[in-house]
Amino acid sequence: MIIQAMPELPEVEVTRLSFADRIAGASVVSVTMGKPLRWALGCAPAKLAGQLVLGVRRRGKYLLIDLSDGLLLVHLGMSGSLVFARHLPAPGKHDHFEMQTSQGCLRLNDPRRFGAVVYARSQSDPVAQKLLGHLGVEPLDETFSLPEFQAALKSRQTAIKQVLLGGEVVVGVGNIYASEVLFLAGIRPTVKACKISRPRAALLHAAIVEVLTKAVEKGGSTLRDFSNAQGEKGYFQLEAMVYDRAGLPCRRCEAPVRRIMQGQRSTFYCAACQKF
Repeated sequence: MIIQAMPELPEVEVTRLSFADRIAGASVVSVTMGKPLRWALGCAPAKLAGQLVLGVRRRGKYLLIDLSDGLLLVHLGMSGSLVFARHLPAPGKHDHFEMQTSQGCLRLNDPRRFGAVVYARSQSDPVAQKLLGHLGVEPLDETFSLPEFQAALKSRQTAIKQVLLGGEVVVGVGNIYASEVLFLAGIRPTVKACKISRPRAALLHAAIVEVLTKAVEKGGSTLRDFSNAQGEKGYFQLEAMVYDRAGLPCRRCEAPVRRIMQGQRSTFYCAACQKF
């Protein structure tokens, strides 16, 4: 069975790390758009020419490319990937955004075109806030507080897997990593968030940080076609405990890993290890 998964927080962070230092300080020479993406650029491409690239940040699954006048918000969608290099071949049919700079070319390839590149005047601009304003705390940031996390769970009546995917309590714990962190914390994905005890919530908080940190170190997960901006694949999926392992023995207890559907997304878990 082929499981399709969009780039999640670790893949976006790995992408950022693979080109942020190399593009910082570059001058934008030109911007070219291909077929329409999920959202319009929001400005004439020519407006970006001559601007300086100040740096590249991440907020959730968005890359924020800070410019001398405004910023670009980049989302990889379901199948998008960025490449940054001094020299690239001619654009192909799935290359829909290209920013030529004095230090190389940044190109977005997105076969399904659910990704986007959006210009905003600042992060407080309504355009940016529409995309970023609802996002929860960053799990790899020191602001990811255990007491606040526990309090947020107590106020949610829905299944913990759906709460993690929602991104309002903590951002970026997508489908792959939600299954993994719940396994590590010993929590069944169907239990209501408000029913999770404080000690178990502490285990979940630690598991989120541990799993996402490890995923970034492993270069993310390449289930189908993800690669970073240097064309390198990720390897976290090779060490997954439950994700995409339905019917296979649990790596911890050897009971068969189960697969259920939650909100039209596949969830993988071990009934023996995840009792709470």
